Amino acid sequence: MRLGLTLGYWGRGPSPDHVPLAQEAERLGYHSVWTAESWGSDAFTPLTWIAARTSRIKLGTAVAQMAARSPTTTAMHALTLDHLSGGRVLLGLGLSGPQVVEGWYGRPFPGSPLTATREYVDVVRQVLRREAPVELTGRFHSLPYDGPDGTGIGKPLKSITHPLRAELPVLLGAEGPKNIAQTARIADGWLPLYWSPLRAELYEEPLSGAPEGFVVAPMAQARVCADISEGLLPVKTMLGFYIGGMGHAARNFHADLMARMGYEEEARRIQELFLAGRREEAVLAVPDAFADEISLVGPRERIAERLELWRKGPVTDLLVLAPDPHTLRVLAELNS
Repeated sequence: MRLGLTLGYWGRGPSPDHVPLAQEAERLGYHSVWTAESWGSDAFTPLTWIAARTSRIKLGTAVAQMAARSPTTTAMHALTLDHLSGGRVLLGLGLSGPQVVEGWYGRPFPGSPLTATREYVDVVRQVLRREAPVELTGRFHSLPYDGPDGTGIGKPLKSITHPLRAELPVLLGAEGPKNIAQTARIADGWLPLYWSPLRAELYEEPLSGAPEGFVVAPMAQARVCADISEGLLPVKTMLGFYIGGMGHAARNFHADLMARMGYEEEARRIQELFLAGRREEAVLAVPDAFADEISLVGPRERIAERLELWRKGPVTDLLVLAPDPHTLRVLAELNS
């Protein structure tokens, strides 16, 4: 099981710790470093900044939001950074949810998310393989554009720039069983949002069609500390925000995922509290047991024991959100 460092997206502003953490991860032998985006900082610019200050570590987006860019634009970002970094890019994509897609990007959330994702990946693959001009008559993505308000003179085009790697890895963030199963068919890897090594059987069927070499790379917050309750608080804060605020009360993919993992009543309670403006209560309503099973928190000995559970399942890459170099070093030592 390889280790990766995930840095997430910025809050109020850029963190001065991100580049030093990425450099330390590279020194420790971590395989990859990952950035994200929500409705603020983008995923590609910080990754480019890190690329210029590292030399070997792989560079992943977890995830770049599909609604933020047309598929050809995303492919342009990926192939450009892949050249500049010497072939280190791992392109992680995600659809996001209706609140963000419609509220931030001003686009309709697709009525068939699986179809929209499949078309998007198709176009990205065409650009990167550069075998012919890009063409697709799709429900959500058509190249050339053939809508009623078009000029009708659009021309199929092939990238001027020759991609460094035709098979640049494409990974998808997926939560529902059907989406995970499609990911196993059309992508090179899967980026689970929450992964519990205690519930790996939930994903056996959706992943049954995955080819050899398929990457399963979940994110887990990690912290070496003496006080487990204190160490779990950042995990619960993240969960409170995602379960309570990252989606509508009637359509929240993160809350649905928590429910499928056996915490339906708790997920709905977190939503109710968060949407009522009682955010601190929402965080405290996150069960310690749930926060604990999807993270690596506690003394070194406890993390060593729990790391063995992650190794037993299908996880190929563990992407750790770690706040300090000490935790990165301990995980590298335990995983060696």
